[in-house]
Amino acid sequence: MSIEQRSSKTSTAPSLVAQHYWMVLVVVLVADVMDLVDSTVANLAGPSIRADLGGGDTTLQWVLAAYTTAFALGLVTSGRLGDLFGRRRMFLVGMAGFTLASLACGLAPGAGWLIVARVLQGLFGAVMIPQGLALVKVAFPPEELGKAFIPFGPVMGLAGVAGPILAGWLIDANLAGSHWRAIFLINVPIGVVAFALAWRCLPHETGENRNARLDLRGVTLLTLASAMLMVPLVQGRELGWPAWTWVLMIGSLGVFALFVRSERRSNHPVIEPSLFQKRSFVVGLVVIAAFFTALTGFTLAFNLLMQLGLGWTPLHSGLSLIPWALGTAIGAGLAGAFLAAKLGRATLQLGLGIALIGMIGLWWSVGHFGTDLTSWSVAPALLVSGFGSGLVFVPLFGYILGDVSEAEVGTGSGLLNAVQQFSGAIGVAALGTLFFSRVELDGGFVGATQVVLVCATVLYAVTLALVGLLPKVTQEEHA
Repeated sequence: MSIEQRSSKTSTAPSLVAQHYWMVLVVVLVADVMDLVDSTVANLAGPSIRADLGGGDTTLQWVLAAYTTAFALGLVTSGRLGDLFGRRRMFLVGMAGFTLASLACGLAPGAGWLIVARVLQGLFGAVMIPQGLALVKVAFPPEELGKAFIPFGPVMGLAGVAGPILAGWLIDANLAGSHWRAIFLINVPIGVVAFALAWRCLPHETGENRNARLDLRGVTLLTLASAMLMVPLVQGRELGWPAWTWVLMIGSLGVFALFVRSERRSNHPVIEPSLFQKRSFVVGLVVIAAFFTALTGFTLAFNLLMQLGLGWTPLHSGLSLIPWALGTAIGAGLAGAFLAAKLGRATLQLGLGIALIGMIGLWWSVGHFGTDLTSWSVAPALLVSGFGSGLVFVPLFGYILGDVSEAEVGTGSGLLNAVQQFSGAIGVAALGTLFFSRVELDGGFVGATQVVLVCATVLYAVTLALVGLLPKVTQEEHA
């Protein structure tokens, strides 16, 4: 969730606030869980979607990357939309749109329809999610605000563990012939109830800034540059890498440069230009990009190995990922509870080192057991890798933002969230393309998975090397 919005507390009637503020938290948590589950379970459902709707490997990659790409691009501007039109209004628009887009995904008659619906899901999710924290800050009395953030870690950790299991069960159960469609349709009743609660409980006073403006030129340049990078990454392999794919990818760098130049001259920049003058923040962007590209590429390749390579069912695959999800939840819990406060920035180095060892162990297990791989044979490496990743998740943003000013922290956090999501899309596009290329080359899912795991390991090593360049204190400690 973005921490972009720093809302002022209003003097609403205490009795009214006391009656509703915990329900506001419930609504925001439901929205966050819906986003988390929808951004991850499609990995598990990908092979089933392709088998039902047809299309090639690139179709599967687009189904996965469409959501995260749209979500990342939407995050860049959604905080400013909250300033312009109000947090409550934008949250309701996002929830309604996300629910309808989920229905469209579940009813998709073909792959093209599904990809467009996933784009809409991502855009509306990006409108909804960043407003949540501002609404919680407005709704809760100052003396209760600290308690409001306690449930986020456990709830999101539980969702991360339960999401793949629920998705696998829904696909295998094939309720009313819904098969993979159920993972999207389940959002509809949840979204309707959440919208009704939000309409009733969300505060109207949300501290929006009526003087804010939207930098349309900056948004256009950023969207164009991102599209010029993503389209050839996904489509290039299937088309034989024609010249236009290379022209677009190289050209995207120029458009990104134009975006940075435009931001420096804008009176209402999408991203504060001063952020790019801070070495630690720029290094942090590289850390985020490498870490989440590796993470997404690894989960995609492993899901494809389990279902396409080994013939496991979605439920079997989901259950097999429990050690990774459990390790992540434990690591995040320990980091949030005391480890980050005790070890400081070294928590990141410890977590990345453990995750790297787990990834090497997973590479060895896949190669050693090959097609005789079982859930138990990879469980130890998945647990170790997940535990290390969990140690990184909680404190990472705080240290990247360690040198930014109070005025920059909102925009900086929003940009980090956007880069995280976009890196997930790059992981699907680039490492997914590498995976399918290796499968075509030697016909082996085991070898293709090992290649992706090597790339993920290298990216983890790069991240570990760069973490030492981040600030030694978090933004809160610095302030």
